[in-house]
Amino acid sequence: MNPLNHVAIIMDGNGRWGLKNKNSRNAGHKAGMMDCKNALTESNGDLNAAIDFLRKSGVAKAEKKGSRETKEGLVYSYIHAGGRLGVMIEVNCETDFVAKTDGFVELAHNLAMQIAATNPIALDKNSVSDEIISKEKEIYTEQAKSSGKPDNIIEKMVEGRLAKFYQENCLMEQAYIKDSEKKINDLVTETIATLGENITINRYTRFAVGESDSEN
Repeated sequence: MNPLNHVAIIMDGNGRWGLKNKNSRNAGHKAGMMDCKNALTESNGDLNAAIDFLRKSGVAKAEKKGSRETKEGLVYSYIHAGGRLGVMIEVNCETDFVAKTDGFVELAHNLAMQIAATNPIALDKNSVSDEIISKEKEIYTEQAKSSGKPDNIIEKMVEGRLAKFYQENCLMEQAYIKDSEKKINDLVTETIATLGENITINRYTRFAVGESDSEN
């Protein structure tokens, strides 16, 4: 494979990052260019490997920001075509500056669309009530027992089905509707790495005409 000699990159987000950190837009662009240059050097000019390197680096940076307080943000509303389905979601970040960026608003929009399409029962695994987990385990155990498998296999079957339950019903565990190769957690992590601030989802509500609160 021939090494990559030239890459064209548009990094408006880096310019905003520079301004937020009391530097010039140009300083932000230079920082982003150095990240790309280092990634290409580490991957010997292989573009796909460089992209993987940048994604892993972004995840590491996002994890370091996970403990930062998120007291700014926005409440975003999404109404599906026809007005019969809607979502309100509060997404938080560290500064009002980032809350107003296109990237942050786009994240809120995509999260609201995800909720409208999939109707998750909880934000993440830790948000699922013990009552629901116990009920699901009971159902899966009875189903597994009917297969006649030994207890150790039944236990693994129940664990597998519970993991699938989380993937289907917890927002952060769900496959992203616009890219099934990534989870919503990955989408949020990538946005944290891009915007340079910790981002959290505080709460959301989904409304549908004809559905009661217990159905949402």
